[in-house]
Amino acid sequence: MNKNIRIADVARAAGVSTATVSRTLSNPAVVGIETRARVMAAVEATGYRVNTAARDLRQRRARSILVLAPNLANTFFGRIIATIQEVAGSAGLSVQVSDSRAEAGRIEALGHDGRADGIILLDGSLAPEILARWRLPVIELCEWNTRATLPGLAIDNAAAARLAVDHLADLGHRRVLHIAGPEGNVLAVTRRDGFLTSAAERGVMASVAAGDFTMASGARAARDWVSRPDRPSAVFAASDECAFGFIAECHRMGISVPDDVSVVGFDDVDFADHYIPALTTIHQPRVRLGRFAAQRLIAALTENRPLAPGRELIDAHLVVRHSTAPQQG
Repeated sequence: MNKNIRIADVARAAGVSTATVSRTLSNPAVVGIETRARVMAAVEATGYRVNTAARDLRQRRARSILVLAPNLANTFFGRIIATIQEVAGSAGLSVQVSDSRAEAGRIEALGHDGRADGIILLDGSLAPEILARWRLPVIELCEWNTRATLPGLAIDNAAAARLAVDHLADLGHRRVLHIAGPEGNVLAVTRRDGFLTSAAERGVMASVAAGDFTMASGARAARDWVSRPDRPSAVFAASDECAFGFIAECHRMGISVPDDVSVVGFDDVDFADHYIPALTTIHQPRVRLGRFAAQRLIAALTENRPLAPGRELIDAHLVVRHSTAPQQG
């Protein structure tokens, strides 16, 4: 291969301008089929190779996607991030992952500091003023900002909460405790409201305990629950980790799940079916969510497909395992 071959040599061989060669190599969809074929034949014949590093530097492209999540210690995000990396890698892009809470002091700069070409945002709590100043394509995933209008994808969290309530009501449970997520979090609010609405419709006596999606909050809720004279016979936790914490604390106190209390989680993390007892939970299609976000963002970056604002909702489903059972007595 002759390393001295230049784009002008390709243009002469193809009988087109250097601008046409450049467009063909960087954005072939905007070039006619015949012209594109001539240019690619000339590239092959001359042995020309694109200097991607120099091209990206000129175009100020990082060839990278930034994924921002609110708590990377949360096991829920692992499968989503792995899927994004797989899709991006196939497109020749790298993926950077940051904790939006840890980056709080420089969160605004992330949208225009040159480290990424686009952002997949899993945190719905960022101020809309900051999002408005970002100069990159952004897709919201799973969470969303109620004061911003960005493209995104999430499951129907309210409908998912209804699935949990219906399951417990069908098992005969008439008193159900919901361990909520963090105060003000859009997922926590939507799941709690969906729970309360569905419980009222099914004639279920509903109560809510404070939580924050963590195992520690589930354990606290279990200690509070056991001290109540009118214990609910079932619990719907706003996350699997919270459900795990509740079940573990019940086990420590000598209380059986599901014999003494039924528990439903939310997310269906990877080891939910390996927990003891295997957890009944709302399944989130994390691979589908990660693939959708990556494909949409990559298309916007490489094919000039604009991102239409608006959030798309997809259905979740309930996976019934061994942590729920009919109410006794």
